[in-house]
Amino acid sequence: MAKVYFRFGAMNCGKTTALLQVAHNYEEKGMKVIVMKSSIDKKGNKNIVSRLGIEREVDMLISPDDNIIDKINLNNLNCILVDEVQFLKPNQIKELWIISKLYDIPVICYGLKTNFKGELFEGSKAIIEVADELEELATICRCGKKAKFNARMVNSNFTNVGEEVEIDGSNSIIKYEPLCGECYIKNVLKIKSLKK
Repeated sequence: MAKVYFRFGAMNCGKTTALLQVAHNYEEKGMKVIVMKSSIDKKGNKNIVSRLGIEREVDMLISPDDNIIDKINLNNLNCILVDEVQFLKPNQIKELWIISKLYDIPVICYGLKTNFKGELFEGSKAIIEVADELEELATICRCGKKAKFNARMVNSNFTNVGEEVEIDGSNSIIKYEPLCGECYIKNVLKIKSLKK
């Protein structure tokens, strides 16, 4: 029986690059894949764009009110690849899980686990609940330690207030930086020490 995979990590850990490589691997073997992403992710419009400069047009943009099962042609399909899965709705995650089990099609999802406040995205929570396998992709913090947090910077200053979704690159004053726990606490939460 096919599995649902959730491959997650902080910003800049190579999630999109990994997805593009998996798509290439399937297609090189003559297999059919569907690459999709949430329409909430405006970066690249209809393309999935890696920070390395490679991109690919998606086969399907998923809007928050879409029923994935109604939109997808499951005939002769070997794999479903989802970028930015954190933006999908819980019912859409459940549909992907159902497809994997009833149609025996692997579903490999890539995305962020938590937002810039350190809280689970709605879609990430839903995929964690049903995923057969979880895999954390690593990147490094400015200090060299493993980064786990996605810190938001507005006008070059760290913040933990604002709307949950603000796509990197959609606003010139907003950027994201992957941080380890210690750097997140010191730079975003502004806690330098527990001493009184």
